Amino acid sequence: MTDRINPLLLSVEAPPIAEAWRWVQGREFPADKPLIDLCQAVPGYPPAEELSAHLAEQVHRPDTARYTGINGIPPLREALAAKMSALYGAPVPAERTLVTSGCNQAFVVAVMTLARAGENVILPAPWYFNHKMTLDMLGIEARPLPCREEDGMLPDPTAAEALIDANTRAVVLITPNNPTGAIAPPALIDRFYELCERRGIRLLLDETYRDFPDWQGAAPHGLFARPDWGRTLIHLYSFSKVYSLAGYRAGAVVGDPALLEQAGKVMDCLSICAPHVAQKAALFGLENLDGWVAEKRADIAGRVAAFRNAMEASGTRYRIASIGAYFAYVRHPFEGRPAMEVGQELATRHNILCLPGPMFGPGQDAFLRFAFANLDASVMPEVARRLVESERG
Repeated sequence: MTDRINPLLLSVEAPPIAEAWRWVQGREFPADKPLIDLCQAVPGYPPAEELSAHLAEQVHRPDTARYTGINGIPPLREALAAKMSALYGAPVPAERTLVTSGCNQAFVVAVMTLARAGENVILPAPWYFNHKMTLDMLGIEARPLPCREEDGMLPDPTAAEALIDANTRAVVLITPNNPTGAIAPPALIDRFYELCERRGIRLLLDETYRDFPDWQGAAPHGLFARPDWGRTLIHLYSFSKVYSLAGYRAGAVVGDPALLEQAGKVMDCLSICAPHVAQKAALFGLENLDGWVAEKRADIAGRVAAFRNAMEASGTRYRIASIGAYFAYVRHPFEGRPAMEVGQELATRHNILCLPGPMFGPGQDAFLRFAFANLDASVMPEVARRLVESERG
């Protein structure tokens, strides 16, 4: 009986990852053509051995079974602030951090702090589907900001400004992007910040994948060096990908202390605090795993290159629209054919599981998302081979 269920929730689309897995549920795959999972963004390697050993010790400590403070354990907040200060070349105080149960919760906490039902948030499209789902279930309008292939799938601040009205509370920017992999250059991030500052709204900057590009000693952007950045910027982060801790759930919101004071009310109701043992894991990573992270950064870069090279060498008519840390956004060659149909056929006939573009917003029927970070580089030629195979019908 759906008449007694929140109608806002009923209008939210089903979780796309689970939906895609239904296409292959219950199937057995032959040894010579196993399923290639390009569906979900998860690292294809386990946590560092020393991190796993540390966690084995921590679960035997009585304190890790207890709540922490709402904002997180002080050593983790201090270590995160120190890491960010070094990366961005500007001081980020620990009191401006709040630890969450993953970056999805960081987004929920931030949005619930900023906006209420009937107001709106601007989302570049294609968007990360959980952002759209969150806004829909809260009754907050998601205003699509189309990203064009000719612009490298990067959003345009001028187009964003045309969408702002008296009910706009924020613009969301993900870089490196999910689903496209596109990396916003510092100058573009500056333009979005200045737009939001001028119009009196917030810039919600999600940098979940910031640890995978090689920044060549430069900062990903200079926003934290700006005076009063907390009046405009809300920064979202995740420990899940960088330390292979997706199942532990650890993320963060970085912002103005006054905003975090209100965000703490949301956090207290959602989960009281991030999982204690996950916070200990994130702290260990920040303090001990820089070398391991650098190795994995190089490994992921190798997978990016392997995917691109395999696609080029195969002669496939599938075309990479954008590619980055974890993802490739690919234009399929079947003009006029719905991407959902193409994606399902790849799953059922060619044993490739990826996500169709419409799962990421309007105007995406020509595209598929490939999350290749969980695949070894050696598998990329087989991906390309099967794509060529799919073109033959």
